[in-house]
Formats: sequence, structure tokens, C-alpha cells
Amino acid sequence: MRPGPIFTDVQWFSLLNCITLRSTEAASDVFLSVLDSDISDIFGLPKESLTDSFRHLTHQGPLSETTVEKLIGSIQEFFNGELKSELEKLTFLRSLSSLSRTLPYDETTESFIHSYIADIVHILNMLVEEEPLHSLFSPVRQEVFVTITDLSYQHVHLLFGSEDRDDLFSLITKSIIALPSIKTLTQLQEVMPSGSYDSECLYRQTFQAFCEMLQSLVVKDPHLENLDTILKHMDPWLQSVKDHERERATTSMAQVLKCLSRHLDLKLPLRFQRLGHLVALMAILCGDPLKELAKEAAEGTHYLLHITLRLKYITQDKKNHQSLRRAMKKCQELLDLYSIKQFYNCPFKIAQVFEVFLNSNELCQFVMTTLDGLKNLKHPYTQQSAGELLITLVKYAESRFEKVPEIIGAICARLSLITHPRVRQQVINTVSLFLSRPKYTDTVISHLLCHPVPYDRCLAELWRTLEVELPSTTWILWRLMRKLQKCHNVPTQEKMAYVAVAVTDALYEVFVGNRLRAATFRLFPQLLMTLLVQIHHSIGLTMSDVAIPSGLYTEQEMPSKVSTITPLCFAIQATKALLFRTLCWQEFHIMEKNKGWTLLAGKASHLQGVSLLANALLEKNHLIAHKVIYLLVPLLNKGNDKHKLTSAGFFVELLQSPVARRLPSIYSVDRLKDWLQHGNNLFRILALRGLRYLVKHQKMREDIKKLLPTILDLLCETDEKIVLLAIQILLQLVRTIDFTTLTAMMRTLYSLFDDVRPDVQHFSMTLFGAAIKSVKYTDKKKVENQVLDSLIPLLLYSQDENDAVAEASRRVLTICSQFLKWRLPHEVYCKGPWYINPSEVGTICKFFGSFQSTWITVSSG
Repeated sequence: MRPGPIFTDVQWFSLLNCITLRSTEAASDVFLSVLDSDISDIFGLPKESLTDSFRHLTHQGPLSETTVEKLIGSIQEFFNGELKSELEKLTFLRSLSSLSRTLPYDETTESFIHSYIADIVHILNMLVEEEPLHSLFSPVRQEVFVTITDLSYQHVHLLFGSEDRDDLFSLITKSIIALPSIKTLTQLQEVMPSGSYDSECLYRQTFQAFCEMLQSLVVKDPHLENLDTILKHMDPWLQSVKDHERERATTSMAQVLKCLSRHLDLKLPLRFQRLGHLVALMAILCGDPLKELAKEAAEGTHYLLHITLRLKYITQDKKNHQSLRRAMKKCQELLDLYSIKQFYNCPFKIAQVFEVFLNSNELCQFVMTTLDGLKNLKHPYTQQSAGELLITLVKYAESRFEKVPEIIGAICARLSLITHPRVRQQVINTVSLFLSRPKYTDTVISHLLCHPVPYDRCLAELWRTLEVELPSTTWILWRLMRKLQKCHNVPTQEKMAYVAVAVTDALYEVFVGNRLRAATFRLFPQLLMTLLVQIHHSIGLTMSDVAIPSGLYTEQEMPSKVSTITPLCFAIQATKALLFRTLCWQEFHIMEKNKGWTLLAGKASHLQGVSLLANALLEKNHLIAHKVIYLLVPLLNKGNDKHKLTSAGFFVELLQSPVARRLPSIYSVDRLKDWLQHGNNLFRILALRGLRYLVKHQKMREDIKKLLPTILDLLCETDEKIVLLAIQILLQLVRTIDFTTLTAMMRTLYSLFDDVRPDVQHFSMTLFGAAIKSVKYTDKKKVENQVLDSLIPLLLYSQDENDAVAEASRRVLTICSQFLKWRLPHEVYCKGPWYINPSEVGTICKFFGSFQSTWITVSSG
């Protein structure tokens, strides 16, 4: 074994010179000559001519016409009879083999063989079928292989062209590959001695004859259609879990590739379309735990690289030969880094080198074949090799893949079969690589979301253990979030889109895994609002209200899924996980303590839950709250009503923050003004809550005062919340209201004294008292009648059964008396019922009667 570069300095200079001179073909020739000269050094392989190993077909001179006739007659007799003894079988096969040598010069032979090909195939099929699969005591198999070889060299192919011939190919392949191991054959001979044949020797001769038969098929194979057929039949054996079967298949394939590379004369159109599949198979086998097998695979891989270079030169686009030159140069640079032994012993380095020559379809084949290697449960080492190959190819091929959905589907289907932890992570990392490429992100996400929720153990693990470079984490999480946001931007539909539920579950798994932590913190405001909106959309829904793609669940699964899970469960658990992973533990505790999750999940109480969470965030994490308020500004007019309501509910609570005063009026007061005119009372309530918070900021009061006419009109609303919020705003503005507006407001408030709603009574009286206090000295005379009119109602309501209303009445009576400069008797403030103390009632009536007479006299005077 010779370590060191695969190219000498002179050879490397020649290759570079060819590339510089824009001669791809010359460069290819130099490259290939170097590869050819060094293969014998890989494992100390003997240098020998390929034809030396072939059966010599011309050791005798031409056969006489008489001999030919006898051979034909003998063969015809066998067609009409039965081949019972071993001697008869061997005689038939050797006669047919001898006759084949006359094909080049004897027309009778040519006519006879071509006329009886179907019979020949049938007899060969019978002969092979009669040979036992568990033992090898006869050379009949060997002679079958030799006969097929001899005919192949005369361009008579018994294994191609029809279904019967294809079946024969499959049968003879199985008859040799599926034999027990040499050790078992030897032991069997010791137990069951038969004849003079040594089992080990007979096996080696038979296997060599089989390999030579395969080689005879590709000596003249300009379109590579024979190679394609050979690979089809050898494929399952190259992936066999039995060591001896896999070794035989690998040795056979290596010799086929060696022969083909020595006799390569490619012509278009090429019919070999599975290069990526073959490269992956050989690369996996190079990492096989059986050393002899790995050596054979390494030799075959070397010749496969030779074939690949020629194949790519033949099929390249002549207008774009620059790409092939770049690929050859990159291939050489990679090979120059490793010694020959190191290169062929390391599957992922093989993937690195071959990757530069594979097109998008071949890359997909490579990946799919590698994924099949992951199913080899008997050999963990094979799984590891496949894992290395997979991650290497995807890493270096970058954006040249096209069938990404198929690849991701294959990965998801095989995850449950991969037992080795490191290999599982490599496979998941492969998905991560695709995800991190912007070209594939949406494609991969869409495919991963087309699985039943809740995700099974394997898919949940995939979401939780995504391994993505930091710059890509935000991109991936953002694209996932956008999938959900798009569902919220469409008008409310009869059924919820399944993708909305799938994304929500995916986000939950991502948050639990915490691998995208930095992105989660960065996108926290957007994620939180998106999930709150999803909660709003999910209220009251079951899985039967979701547009589930057909075939996603089996008929047996569907009833249990519908009854046990709901879209709301996924949205709530994702929101909890988000708070927990972003260290919002105090906010989480507040929600738990105040039954915030129950409020969020209620149709009537959802906005209360939103309000509770917003206030918790504002109290415990004001920096994030400030980010959220700016984020929400552009979202307030987007999406459907549920989207807008949830956003508005959160936004309004954040207006309590000092940051709110920095918002331009167009984003604060003007937005709330629009909501005051909304047909949905919930928006009007939110608008009033927002104004109540903003009115505390002095510089915003002037803008809010412009809304007084609208606010005053709301005092006559039937919705109690609207009336009370309007009163609370007016309480803060009452000292700044002009006299005309003030008197109009007092008239309206007076009409509310007898409202059936106790809180409306209470606060209307309170605001009435505040309005009296705010009347300027010069305007007192103008409102005296209004004050007087209010005395009797207030006096009566001071005895109301509602303590708050009674207390408010007495308090406002005091304000009225001070305004009128009256001194009320202390009996007015008695909290006990009047019917218990009639004398107190008399005192009160006498007082108001005398003052009324005096007031009338003064007024008339």
C-alpha cells in the first residue's frame, strides 16, 4: 500500500494544463489514466490483464461441418427428451458451448441457435431449478454460467430481451448468491459425502464462472443497458443482511465494474439511469464491517469513478462544458487531500468526491439508497456509514436537490427503524440542513406538517432536536410561524385548516426541544400574538371541525382522535411552552393562579384572558411588553375579526405603558376612534378601555376631548360595559369639559339615576357630582335648576337597597347642598330605613318644604 496523493506532480500539472487549455476531454483522459495506474496500489492488487481471467474461447481450430451437424443433432435430442443424469446435463451444456464457437463462421449454427433460443432458455431454467439451494455437489451450475458466457461473447444473450430471460437471470443469480457460506458447504460435505468434488474448490470455480458470465455481458455495452439489468438483479443481494450473500454480490459487482471500465466505449443514448443508486450502494459497502467485502467494494468504487468520469463527459451539455471542468477540478482537489487507502476506506469521503458529478436526479437516488441502508438493523456499523454518507452528501450538494419532498418522506418513514442514537441525530441533522436552505424551507415544513397530530414519537423527536446554525434558526421559526399566520389572514371558513393545528403542535415540540432558543426569544412577541389568535380561532372546535386531509388518519384512529384532542389543546400547550421557554415564569404563574388559561379558552371570556396575560407581561416584563406594542400596530387591521379582536385586546392593555404616549396619534387615538364606530360592541369596549388608559397622559387629552360627543352618546347604550367605561373616561375629563357639553352630560346623567343597572346608577351619580364640582362660579346660576331637580331623586335613592347606590346618593346630596349653600339636616345621612323612624322623615320633608317655598319666592322675586 502506498500512501500519499493519488496524483504525481507531473500528472497533476498535465491535468491542470488541459483544463487551462479548455480541453475537457484531454483533462478527462489524463485524470482517468492516473486513476487506472494507481488502483493496483490500493490493497496490493496484482496487475493483470482482464482477458487473462476469461475463459479462452479459441484454443481449438474451426470445427468441421460433420462435427457441427452432430452437435446440433445431439442438442435437438435433448430438446425432445429429458436431462436426468448429471452426465446428460453436462453433455448438453458443453455441446451447446462448443457449438457457440462456430457462430462466427457457420450460418447453420447461427440459424439453429436463434431458432431455438426460447427452448435453450427453458432448459437452462429447468437445470438451475433442479439444483438444490442448500448445497453444491455438482458442476452443473458452473457449466450453465460458462455456456451463457460463451454465447454472450458470440452476441447471443440468453439473459436479456424477454420476461423468460429476465426470470432466468434472476434464478441463476439466486442459485449462486443464496448458497450457504463456504464454511457451511464444507461442513455439509463432511456430513453428506457425495462424489469426488471438493465443495470449497467447486464453489470457487462456480462463483468465478458466474463472475465471468456477468463480465461477458458488459464487454460490449455501449449504452450501459446491460449494466442496468445486472444492477437490477444484484441490488437486493448487495443489501442483504447475510454477510456471505452481501460479500458475493459485492465481489461480483466489483468485477463487473472493473471489466466495464477496461472496455468502456460509451455511445448515446445511455440507458443506465441509476448512477446515484449504484454509487451509494458501493460507498456503503466500503464501510462494511467485513474487511474483505470492504476491499472488494473499494476496488469496485475506484472503477466506478473511472466510469462516472467517462459517462459525464459523454452526457455533458457541450455548450456548458465549463461545469464539467469545474467538477473535475473539485474532484481532483478532494482526492489530493487523501491517500488512496484513506479515501476508499471512508464512505463519507467517497460521497464528497462523487457528489460533484451527480445531477439532481442522481443525488436523489443516492439519498434514497442511503436511507434504505439505514434499515439494516443487523449491522449498526452499516447504519453509521449510511448516516455519514447522508449528512455529507446533503451538506456538500447544497441546493442541487429537486425531489426534496420525496427525500423528507423517506426519512420520516425510516426514522422508527433507526436504533443507533448517533445515526438518528445524523438523519435529523439532514432534515435540518434542508430546512436551513431558504430554497427548501417551505417545502420541508409543508411535508413535515402533513402528518397526523399529535405527532408520533419519531416526528416529535425530529422537531425537538433540529440542529440548525444560528443564522438560520430565526428564518426557520419565522417561516413556521408564517404558515400559521396565513391561516388567520383568510376570512373565517366553515372548517379550520389542518395546517393551523399541525403548525401549532410543531411549535409546541420546537419550544419543548429548545434547540431554536435564540430565535424563540427574538420572535417572542410575534409568536405570542400568533398563538393567542390561534387560541381564539380554536375555541369551541373539535377535530371534526378541522379540514383533515383524506387518508391522514385510518378509520380506526379517527374516532379516538376526534374525541380526545382539540385544536384548542394544541394552542394552549404551545402558548404555555412558549412562556416557559422564554423565562416568563412569573407571567405563567399569574395565568395559572387566576385561571387565565380557562379564561382564554372561553368564548365569552377570551378577551379577559388576553387582558390578564397582557397585564402580567406589562407588570413583570415591561421590556418585552414594549416590543409587543410596536409589533401590534401594523397587525391591528389585518386578518379576520378574531385576529383583530385578540390583537386589539392585547394592544389596549399595553396602552397603560408609558411608551404609549410616544405613539403617534394615528396609531393610538385615531385607531381607537375608528373602533368607537365599529358595529361590534367588543371593539367599542376595547376602544373605551384604551381611551381610559390614554387619558392619563396629559398631552393626549386634547385629542381625546375631540371624541366627547361620541363618548356622551355612548351613555345611552344598552351595553353596561360601554356605559361604565364612558363614565370612567368622563370622570377624568370632567374638569376640562366646556360648559355646554357639561350641561348636556348632566342631563343625560340625570336620566340614568333610575337605571335598573346598579353600577350605572352608582357611577352616573358619581359623575353628576363631579360635574357639579367642576362648574365655574360664573356659570352656577345656569345649572341651579338642574341641581334642584336632582335633589328629590337623590334623596330617594339614598334609601336604595344597594349600599353603593345609597352611599353615592348621599355623597352627591352633600355636593348639591354645598353648591346651593344649603345645610342639610343630619337625618338625611341616616343609613337606617325611614319607616323605622317616621319622625326623621318628617324633619326631612319639613326642611325641603320650607326651602322649596323660600327658593320659589327668591326665584320669583
